[in-house]
Amino acid sequence: MSSNLPMPSPLIERPAKPVARLLLAHGAGAGMQSDFMQWLSTALVAAGIEVWRFNFPYMQQQVAEQKKRPPNPMPKLQQAFLQQVQQCPSDLPLFIGGKSMGGRVASMLAVDKGLPIVGVLAYGYPFHAPGKQQFRTEHFAELARPLLILQGERDTFGNTAELADKHWPDVSLNWLTDGDHSFKPRKKSGVTQLQLITEAAVISRAWIDTQPEVQIKAQTAAQVEAQIEAQHEQR
Repeated sequence: MSSNLPMPSPLIERPAKPVARLLLAHGAGAGMQSDFMQWLSTALVAAGIEVWRFNFPYMQQQVAEQKKRPPNPMPKLQQAFLQQVQQCPSDLPLFIGGKSMGGRVASMLAVDKGLPIVGVLAYGYPFHAPGKQQFRTEHFAELARPLLILQGERDTFGNTAELADKHWPDVSLNWLTDGDHSFKPRKKSGVTQLQLITEAAVISRAWIDTQPEVQIKAQTAAQVEAQIEAQHEQR
């Protein structure tokens, strides 16, 4: 089967009154329908964020062929992500992000000042390959948009000890108690994976609310609602 499959339509989940839209990409090993992606999407929607999930080309081909495939080269992953960005409407502030590899791809796109996004959210950023010391953060110094990273404390792709002395100007790093790369904690921690995913979604919403573009949009919406109410009262 050809790898040039048509661009997949995103899977869209909407809350009643979304404050923003998040274009969410999957990690290297599992697609947009994985348990983690579904749980995260559900938690984000509950937090008032509209979520658009999609599969990268290699994952779309993997689903079609039912045969394991490696990720596309980074330029093709970036191109596929950018195509999804370009088809998003402008009615809501747009954020991009993803799990692991998906978050890394999103962050690499965020060096483009012309990209119509407000910020980036990464869930389990792959700072380095497990057991390796080569960091994948060179582009952080060139970010044109803010980046929020939600990271498990025990993540083998970057844990608390390894990142204790790391700081980047436009990067906010939030730790999830005892979580691994998929935010799964040990039983002795007293918390569950779903609780950490929910916490990540709540933190995401709080961070999104601090962005000026979102605040302006919310103020405008509130003003419009007030005007409508005033008109109704006058009738």
